[in-house]
Amino acid sequence: MKLVTRAQWGARTPTNGHTAVTSNYGVKIHYLGTPYEHGDHSTCAPYMRKLQNYYMDSLGWADWAYNFGVCEHGYVFEGRGLNAQNSANGNTTLNRNHFAVNLFVGSSGSTKPTAAQLQGARDAVAYLRAHGAGKEIKGHRDGYATECPGNALYALLKAGEFEPKASAPAKPAYEPFPGATFFKSKPKSPIVTAMGKRLVAVGCSAYSTGPGPQWTEADRLSFAKFQRKLGDAPAYCDGYPGAKQWAALKVPKV
Repeated sequence: MKLVTRAQWGARTPTNGHTAVTSNYGVKIHYLGTPYEHGDHSTCAPYMRKLQNYYMDSLGWADWAYNFGVCEHGYVFEGRGLNAQNSANGNTTLNRNHFAVNLFVGSSGSTKPTAAQLQGARDAVAYLRAHGAGKEIKGHRDGYATECPGNALYALLKAGEFEPKASAPAKPAYEPFPGATFFKSKPKSPIVTAMGKRLVAVGCSAYSTGPGPQWTEADRLSFAKFQRKLGDAPAYCDGYPGAKQWAALKVPKV
């Protein structure tokens, strides 16, 4: 998450302390409700200060109303922050039940979020969940008579687009064993090159040139050196990798 703390965007001190609260339900999504045009990221921190000044000086509120704001570049600006009651959802009960995330999306002008902004909103939801928020993701209009968060954001919300996506499985660090018969078929593969480079690195080279992708007698002799280095019995030092021997070599994933 690309978090911008209150200190980093230059927030004023609230006129009173934030009320501590942990949401039992989850998060509500908001938009600005005023005209807005997406711009350069250099304008986003000043815009946050402008929003806070309006809420504090014109409306007489203690602080900007929301827990977090998300600009069109995907940065998550800390508003009232974690475990703090917002003043955005409509009434005290609604404010206690859900945290509030505001996307810099206008009622006119830039009315749809960017891809980066949508990801930033997911990041904010995941961050709040990791610190006590429930699983619900709703719009401001759910439970309160308002147009917020606008039709575009609300359609995305109903389609599940604000739900944090599971991380992709980590790519294995090492190449899995390709099978007992793979090397006896004299393959031409980047796996053979990676294996050969690893054998050279551990001091088990029988190469005069290479290693390369085509399996050769030099590959077999080099791997036989590695097998003997492992201390395996002669019957298991024929130069053709076994599963345990392959795992011990730790060939990088290609």
